Order: sequence, then structure tokens, then C-alpha cells
Amino acid sequence: MVRFLGGLVALGLGALAAFWLVTRPQLVPEAELAGLSGDAQAGAAIFWAGGCASCHAPEEAEGDARLVLSGGAGLVSDFGTFYPPNISPDPTQGIGAWTLAQFVTAMQNGISPEGRHYYPAFPYPAYRLATRRDMADLFAFLQTLPASDAPSPAHEVGFPFSIRRAVGAWNLLYLSDEFAVADAGLSEAQHRGRYLAEALAHCGECHTPRDALGGPDRARWLAGAPNPTGSGRIPSLTPDDLTWSQDEIAAYLNDGFTPEFDSAGGHMRSVILNLANLTGADRAAIAAYLDAVPPAAD
Repeated sequence: MVRFLGGLVALGLGALAAFWLVTRPQLVPEAELAGLSGDAQAGAAIFWAGGCASCHAPEEAEGDARLVLSGGAGLVSDFGTFYPPNISPDPTQGIGAWTLAQFVTAMQNGISPEGRHYYPAFPYPAYRLATRRDMADLFAFLQTLPASDAPSPAHEVGFPFSIRRAVGAWNLLYLSDEFAVADAGLSEAQHRGRYLAEALAHCGECHTPRDALGGPDRARWLAGAPNPTGSGRIPSLTPDDLTWSQDEIAAYLNDGFTPEFDSAGGHMRSVILNLANLTGADRAAIAAYLDAVPPAAD
């Protein structure tokens, strides 16, 4: 019996050690970014495409106030409420003291400078697909924005979701280095649109349904999902459901007006404010990409 119990303990310790190993934070080494310096002017376009202001600016902020990234409204989910933190250049409350490697590690691996896993309410699974050049440019632009000393509120997440290390296991299941829409048959414009929509604008974060663990159902990419606020549903963007022309989609991404003379509301209003800062060619590329999204598996 003693030997049996000892074996169980050893097995348990081995499993714990394996879990600790495979969920360890993956850091981007400084050497990997050697010689890479950001261009703040180019980073402005990445900022707007990436939708940073939608989550990190104060709720209802307008105009230049959307550039004060002191933290935004809580994101309600089945796992708890997550609060977007202060990412202004303040060296204490924001990211002003971060290195480029720490920023890229956060944006593409979901790991904080302290070595803790971020929750995937932060769309690092999408930003992971972005180029290191774009990440460096974005970092340079963020350093030019107004600083705020507002502290970031703590997330409201109960056990067992409060175990940050478990996010490492979530990453093993869902973190991917592949785009959801395959390369085959995409035009040059659709390639560009895919990069903007999947890697930067992270459209799939809201428009793709999720499973019980909160992972995206890539077989139903952009097929629509429940609204986390409990009001209505996030619409499908697949071509069999979204029947607008590419010109109508591009126009909507610029001014928020639908072909039916309705207007964007809720969180989408903020998304439109971001995308309106892109070039017309980039908005047209996103529209072309949506035309290439396959129908949902079901």
C-alpha cells in the first residue's frame, strides 16, 4: 500500500512538473529583435487597424481623447469581467518603461513583463500573426501618445479561471501561427485584407463563435456569435450571409452606414472610428477578403 501511494504521489508530481513545463511563459529574446527600430508614423496606421483605442481608451471617449489609453470599460464574458489596462507611455502605470522585446512578447505571446500569462480577452492570438516590423512601428507610435497615471483595475475572475498558468494550456490548444482563411486562390488585395482583418483588426474575436473553453471555432470562421453583453447577436460576415457588395462593405467601414440606411452601433461604432483612419485601398482589401471567407462548416 505504501508503495502504491508513493507511486501515485510520484505520478502526480510528474504530471504537475509536465504541466508546469509545457505552460511556461514563452519570451521573445532581445537578440531576436536586434537592429529593429520602429517608425512612429507608420505605426499610426497599425494603431488604427489594430483597434487599440476601442478597448484601452475610456468609454465614450471622442476625438483626441481616444488617444489617451488609460484603460477602458470591462469586457464581460462567461469567465469573468476583464478590464483593458493602461497602455499609455506612463512609466509606472502604463508601458513607458517596457522594452520592445517585452512589448512584442505581450502582443504576440500573451506574456507580461513579469512573466505572467495574459487572459485571451486580450487578442494576442490575432496579433501573433502580425509582422515584427508592424509591432515595432506600433510600439514607437504608442510612445508618442499622452501619458496617464491611472492605475489599471484588477480583473474580476473567479476560481479556477483565476489560475493564470492554466492560460498556458489554453494557448497549447488554440494559439495558431496560421491564418484562418487559406492562401489558395486569394488575390493580392485579399491577402492584404486577410492580414488586416485577421492579424490586426482581429475581426474573428467577436464574429467567430467559441467553444466551452472560449476557444474560437475555426471551422465556423466569422459565422457570427452570441453578443457577450447578452443583447442580440454578433452578425455573420461569411459571403452566404453578408450579401453586401464589396463597395458597400468598404463604404460601411468608412462611415458606418449600411446599404439599408442604418448605422453602426455598440462596439462596432468604435471599430468604424478606427477603420475610417485607414486608406481607401485597405478598406477595399478587407471587403475583398470577406468575399473569400468560406461558408461555415454547418
